[in-house]
Amino acid sequence: MFKFNNNIPMKVRIAIITSFLLLALAFFSCTKEEDFPDIPAIEFISFTKIQNTNNIDEKGILKIYFTDGDGNMGLADSDTMPPFDKTSIYYYNFFITYFEKQHGQFVEVAPAVTFNSRIPLLTSSSSNGALKGEIEIEIFINNPFSIYDTIKFDAYIVDRALQASNVISTNEIILKKH
Repeated sequence: MFKFNNNIPMKVRIAIITSFLLLALAFFSCTKEEDFPDIPAIEFISFTKIQNTNNIDEKGILKIYFTDGDGNMGLADSDTMPPFDKTSIYYYNFFITYFEKQHGQFVEVAPAVTFNSRIPLLTSSSSNGALKGEIEIEIFINNPFSIYDTIKFDAYIVDRALQASNVISTNEIILKKH
C-alpha cells in the first residue's frame, strides 16, 4: 500500500492522488483504433449443417469474419438505383458459388435460386469508420435434383464502392440426403 509522508499538506496529497487517478484512467481508456485496408477482406470461420425433422441435412449456416477500412459495407433497403438495381449483379453484395463433387472433381452448379444475398447497411462506432465483424448466412444445401452428396461453397463480399474482397472456400460438406 502507498503511504504518504505526513509532512505533505492534505491539498497536495489530494492533488497527487487525483493526478494519479486521471493518468491511470487516461492510460487504460486509450485504445488504438484498428486500421484496415479500404478493400474488404474476409476469412472463413465455419459452416454448420442443420437437419430437418427427418434427420436430413437441409440447411447450413456459413459464418465469415470481415474487415472494411473505409466502412462502406452493406446496402439499405432503399439502395435500388443503379448500380444496385435488381437487374445488376450489384443488387447483391454477398456472393456465393455452389459446387458439387462429381466423379472426384468439384464442379460449379447453378442452383435453381440464387444463394447471393444483401448484407444490410452497417455503421461503424470507430472514428476512422473501420468495420469488422462476423456475418452469418443461412443457405439451403440439399439439392433434391442432384445425386451428389458432397458440396462446398466459395464466397466473397463487395462494398458500396464496388470493391470485391478475397474469395473464401468452405471445407468439403458431406450431406446426409436420405
